[in-house]
Amino acid sequence: MDAYDIAFVGHVSYDEIVPFEGQTTFATGGSAFFSAMAAAPAGKRIALITKMHETDQHLLDPVKAAGIVIYRIPAPVTTAMRVDHPTQNVDEREMLEPRTAGFITVDEMPDIKAEQMHFAGLTDQDFRFELMQYARERGCRVSVDMQSFVRQVDPVTRRISFRDVPRKTDILKLAEWVKADMVEAELLTGTADPEEAAGRFEDWGCGETMITRSDGVLVRHQGRNYFERFSNRNSSGRTGRGDTVFGAYLSRRLEHDVPESLKYAAALASIKMERPGPFTGTLQEVMKRVGPR
Repeated sequence: MDAYDIAFVGHVSYDEIVPFEGQTTFATGGSAFFSAMAAAPAGKRIALITKMHETDQHLLDPVKAAGIVIYRIPAPVTTAMRVDHPTQNVDEREMLEPRTAGFITVDEMPDIKAEQMHFAGLTDQDFRFELMQYARERGCRVSVDMQSFVRQVDPVTRRISFRDVPRKTDILKLAEWVKADMVEAELLTGTADPEEAAGRFEDWGCGETMITRSDGVLVRHQGRNYFERFSNRNSSGRTGRGDTVFGAYLSRRLEHDVPESLKYAAALASIKMERPGPFTGTLQEVMKRVGPR
């Protein structure tokens, strides 16, 4: 049985990005895609479990090039996303999911051993809570991006709305690491204060919470908050920011403490935001951005 340090689970998609001003661009997207690519430079054994049509496997070429092992589940179509930026604020977005590859089910999961399994869904159409339970029962340590449940797709219009999650406390008790952006955190907890929101996640049973926002990233662990600012010089690669910072954090956290892992993740995500697409740099490039320790 093949063994991995982290297995990332979620759809890889065709992304259509429509900026406030400028030309529409098309690119490979998906939370699992960005987070797995961000984990690769740490030199760990990384796998990506995704679901797509066989004719779209070229979307995974960067993943292969990064040394990540791919487990592709066949699907009638590949997921597609459209992201509109109606204003100059890059964090203000309107999203649709025109088509989906369908839920990843327990029966479709590959027979692998993973020390940790990160559930990185684009929307609530990637997988259900039961798949996380299955991973936990298999002995995996579980982490989850809360957008996997907060982003809810209208079955008719395919428009994505952000809504509260009835089983959020069950999810938080099951997962050892949880990531949310500030919009999702406020929706789930009722507070716009990131430190207070992270505290509520902890009260509900989460061992380690990350909350991302435009200026940086906060992590709460054992009753203490840690914060690190981003250092990006531009935001041309904004898409995938949160996925990137969390994937980098999880890979570094395997062998390092919270402050070191957070500095590393913020530095890697800052580099990624300066150019579109996933992170494709080196460990040396990231450590140079981290600076003296």
